[in-house]
Amino acid sequence: MPLTPAQYLLRFDDLCPTVSAQRWSQCVALIEEFHLHPILAVVPDNRDPELCVSPPDPGFWRQLRAFETAGAVIALHGYRHLCLSRGRSLLPLHAQSEFAGVSAATQRGWIRDGLDLLRGHSLNPRLWVAPRHGFDTATLEVLRDEGILLLCDGLARRPFLRNGLTWIPQQLWAPVEKPSGLWTICVHPNTTSAATLLTLCDFLDRNAGRFTSVDRVLAAFLPTPLTRGERFSARLALWRIRATRAAKTVRAGRRSDEPSPSQAETQQG
Repeated sequence: MPLTPAQYLLRFDDLCPTVSAQRWSQCVALIEEFHLHPILAVVPDNRDPELCVSPPDPGFWRQLRAFETAGAVIALHGYRHLCLSRGRSLLPLHAQSEFAGVSAATQRGWIRDGLDLLRGHSLNPRLWVAPRHGFDTATLEVLRDEGILLLCDGLARRPFLRNGLTWIPQQLWAPVEKPSGLWTICVHPNTTSAATLLTLCDFLDRNAGRFTSVDRVLAAFLPTPLTRGERFSARLALWRIRATRAAKTVRAGRRSDEPSPSQAETQQG
């Protein structure tokens, strides 16, 4: 049975020492003000230049250890965040991926090295979050072998079992009122807007008591495989997301094809 009323989890992605200092400090303020227990998805060995937004923070790892002690869950967010593969993910939301389509041996090395790096900072990664939702059955096999039996992804409305792992769904990228179910809101501190953070703050003002934690979710649920109807609903949600993104891409392409005023004058002349 779905949770009634709805409960929410908060997840922060792309965390590394060079995360946007301004935006991450705003996120930290929300975590502390509302006593949240979020999922912190950490890139263990970032090589993605798009995540190098601020100078490296010497206190980054110490801060993560403090959050974990206070109840946050550390997630392994890929390895280097370099999404160079075009393999098909189990959740096909993006064309490129760091892990999907990569050989099992390479994935095993990356996951082991990533776990070792996070543990070397005295963190205890318990959960997997794939960059760009990109992972395949080989990824899940390696995670099982390495003792990581939780991942946060999928578009269901409750935790469920698949391929020997417990999936905690992640369906939102901004707060939305829902009547029931478990909803994970994913925030990317490097790219989220000030307006989105303000909306999240207002949402927390109204709904802070409905924000839960991974440990409370696991204590409340005995995850089972999705039913046929739930699988259909998840596929429909995936189709809607992909259709919305495709429409945005088309609209953006049309705008880029429109001539600027100077171009228009030149063409008319």
